[in-house]
Amino acid sequence: MTSAASPGRRVIVIGGGPAGLTAALDLCRRGEVPLVVEQAASLGGLARTETFQGHRFDLGGHRFFTRSDEVRRLWSQALGDDLVPRPRRSRIYYRQSYFHYPLRVLETLTRLGAIEAARIAASWVRARLWPSAEEETFEQWVTNRFGARLYRHFFQPYTEKVWGVSCRELRAAWAAQRIREVSPATLLRAALGNPRPNVRSLIEEFDYPRLGPGMMWEAFGRQIEALGGRVLRGAEVVGLSREGQRVTGVRVRTPEGEQCWPTTDVISTMPLPALVARLEPRAPADVLASARQLRHRDFLTVGLVVRQPNLFPDNWIYVHDPGLRVARIQNYRNWSPDMAGSPAATPIGMEYFCNEGDELWQRSDVDLVALATRELTALGLASGAEVETGCVFRVPKAYPLYDATYAQHLRTVREYVGRLANCQTVGRNGLHRYNNMDHSMLTGLMAARNVLCRAGLDVWAVNDDDHYAEEIPATATPTPHGRS
Repeated sequence: MTSAASPGRRVIVIGGGPAGLTAALDLCRRGEVPLVVEQAASLGGLARTETFQGHRFDLGGHRFFTRSDEVRRLWSQALGDDLVPRPRRSRIYYRQSYFHYPLRVLETLTRLGAIEAARIAASWVRARLWPSAEEETFEQWVTNRFGARLYRHFFQPYTEKVWGVSCRELRAAWAAQRIREVSPATLLRAALGNPRPNVRSLIEEFDYPRLGPGMMWEAFGRQIEALGGRVLRGAEVVGLSREGQRVTGVRVRTPEGEQCWPTTDVISTMPLPALVARLEPRAPADVLASARQLRHRDFLTVGLVVRQPNLFPDNWIYVHDPGLRVARIQNYRNWSPDMAGSPAATPIGMEYFCNEGDELWQRSDVDLVALATRELTALGLASGAEVETGCVFRVPKAYPLYDATYAQHLRTVREYVGRLANCQTVGRNGLHRYNNMDHSMLTGLMAARNVLCRAGLDVWAVNDDDHYAEEIPATATPTPHGRS
């Protein structure tokens, strides 16, 4: 359904990831001509696909699974038969053993031993009968549901490796968002071969673009441009001019120099600290201070090309062993065979979580490839002699960090930015929320509908523990000439 562009409306979308591209495409399909400003050369943001010597690398491993019919339609319309169903297989490496995930009862009992299994069961019963009265931290939230012993085995080691902070500092809100649907009962059903199909982390099959997630977002970009919108790559937003509570212009640094575009509406996916820092005139000192306290966890993917077509059967492996720095390993050939640039090789992603500027982040690519090769060998997944070559992709601001003070600082920033009448923030970094890809897309759709028909939709309600939203209300769908 389309309609003529609103006279004088100039929408600028900051960021060419899932949320920004979804917003822009929805606007285009309804007659608007937005401008998308993307800092990188390729589209997809945190869900882009990188290439190296003909091999493709997904930065993070992105499953295309959703309960939203509208999101599913967008995916299907963009790629058609190039969006293919894939079986899911993953394991956990712990105590020098590989455990299937979801955990299998007999396997786990055998490898941990009957005595330890009994202790885990007793620990769970104790947690159910005498739960912690407080549930502020990740440790308290998980222990109340799974018991202290299972928490220490399978939650604490990996979580602290990923986030770089103690589970006593990480907030319960993160657990409530990411693992709220998983319980001992659902894990037991999955272990017995009867997983709940709507538990996102336990699904047995998902869709995946034949050439990686970047294939999806490049298709979105082509659709936007075919409908009259513009996608500007390699361009960094350096300032947002405002008059009172309205953003009036966006300054952008491009290879051709700095330019400023007037705007009537802004949809931003950039990290909230960056958005606040770029407001002109400057935001109040307390808002700037709170924005600086919103932290992120960064990561880097060391891509290895292994001279072996059938390396191991998993899509990905979680590495809980604290003696290894790698946290997760992606086997891209098992996501899609076409990710491999050669029939005789397998592209592997060794994921290391770190902080931008720290020792690991600053290591040379040569050192990181050597580290990843040693650890792949130590895991028994390949020999160093089979690694042909490697590359490194650094991903800053990948995961919003739910530390002990994030909620109060986010509240300050959210209240201030929320007063900007024509600027909406969406997506993972725009909301400082660890959203899934489809949730980010839903926030983009909501923002577009707010521009089109002043629907008053609350993008913060998507993937909120108390006000969960999977669909756009029908009342927010514009009619051909029904804008207000």
